[in-house]
Amino acid sequence: MGIITIAIGDALLTSMWVFSMPLLKIFTSKIVGFLGAQTLPLATLMVSTVLVSILVMIFSFIGNVFGGASFNPAASMTFHVAGLKKNDSILSMAVRFPAQAAGGVAGVKAALGLIPAEYSNTLTGPSLKVDLHTGAVAEGLFTFGRSLALLLIMFMGPKNGWVKQWLVSLATAILVLTGSRFTGAPMNPASAFGWAYVNNRHNSWELYYVYWIGALFGATLGAWVFRFMVSLPLPPPTKQKKA
Repeated sequence: MGIITIAIGDALLTSMWVFSMPLLKIFTSKIVGFLGAQTLPLATLMVSTVLVSILVMIFSFIGNVFGGASFNPAASMTFHVAGLKKNDSILSMAVRFPAQAAGGVAGVKAALGLIPAEYSNTLTGPSLKVDLHTGAVAEGLFTFGRSLALLLIMFMGPKNGWVKQWLVSLATAILVLTGSRFTGAPMNPASAFGWAYVNNRHNSWELYYVYWIGALFGATLGAWVFRFMVSLPLPPPTKQKKA
């Protein structure tokens, strides 16, 4: 498919993903409450990772229909640098990234307009809680970890597709929890742009330095490390000495 078709898919998927994140928080809370598992420390983590895994598998199917569309510019960069998307180029990224950013804005506006006010606590985007340079490094490290984990799990992990996706979701959730004290760790520049736009912060250096440059650099570094790891020769088999 052509780049325009993929970019349209990018915008659609990103808007759906950003819109679904507040809903994910709401459904996770409802399910944990229904199960009476509020006191269990890992209940929220387990329920949310299962729901995210289901969402990602659905979105991946839709993305394939559009020829490889994605809801995350950092993931697009990861697969491009890792050499896993043969038809991608820097030019295609220049078309797809704005489409994903526009989708992020549409998703946030849809969430603010359609989700009831009683769930307003779920309608928040990432926020920088440290200084600018620390935030850029932190977001880069979190995205690096997520990108490397994604590639290792998807291409060197278990064969079962559901288990693979759950492990990716678990790794992502752990990084988000860790990064909440720094940048919120969205690890998704388009999502960060959407929330910044509705809060009139889309022209700030903070947005581009931390959530775009930091994240995309981390994604690139994660892909480079993966390429280095898979290019290493396997160690020769150890010969057993005869008694």
